Amino acid sequence: MTELNTVPPTEPMFPRPIAHRGLHDRAAGIIENTASAFEAAIAGNFAIECDVQLSSDGVPVVFHDDDMVRLLGREGAIADTSAGEITSSPLLGSAAGDCPQRFTDFLAQIAGRTLLQIELKGQRDATGTQLLARAVAEALKAYEGPVTIESFDPNLLTAIRQFGFTGPRGIITYGYDRPDWDGHLSEEQRYRLRHLLHWHETQFDFISCHNISLDLPAVVFWRALGKPVTAWTIKSRVEAEAAAPHIDQIVFEGFNPDSAQ
Repeated sequence: MTELNTVPPTEPMFPRPIAHRGLHDRAAGIIENTASAFEAAIAGNFAIECDVQLSSDGVPVVFHDDDMVRLLGREGAIADTSAGEITSSPLLGSAAGDCPQRFTDFLAQIAGRTLLQIELKGQRDATGTQLLARAVAEALKAYEGPVTIESFDPNLLTAIRQFGFTGPRGIITYGYDRPDWDGHLSEEQRYRLRHLLHWHETQFDFISCHNISLDLPAVVFWRALGKPVTAWTIKSRVEAEAAAPHIDQIVFEGFNPDSAQ
């Protein structure tokens, strides 16, 4: 059986598989990015990937989507909704009645019990980018536990370093060949992001790459120079084994990477 965690001989940045948005299972009433999903990940001895958005009143909240339709059954954008409203709205299908958490409450829940891979979601404008980076950096100053920060947006990586975050920062990337994801970007912007040409500004410490894009020349180049690579989102043992020679850890959902099956 192929070993999933093909890490370099030095101490790995990501020693355990990373549960994507926590160890969620909608069929069992455990919804993504919730306290229940995070506890399940910790119980399984997995690291946690999560997403952080900014509310209308400048509070970081743990939530993936830009809008509330899919997860809360409500119209409206997260950026136009107060933290109080967001965090008092039960998530659809949650057996425990979980609501989205403030980022500070999430940190209090985890309390250093596992590694965090925190994705900062892209914001509408430069002001939102600065506010999110500052708020997350401030919250993390008092946190004791292993933390990494990542984002698709190079500006967020640069900003959070400027606001005092000194831990590992990673760029999330893929082939930038999906108009449904990146149709709002110019060809020049897609080229820059695909080839990680923002290195001089971001100085990223790791790469989180779409599992079907692991052969991107920039990803291969930087891993050869020692930058760890995590692959998202791995949804089966077959996908994990296919990715293993090219990565240092998986970001997974929908199966147990520790299982023999």
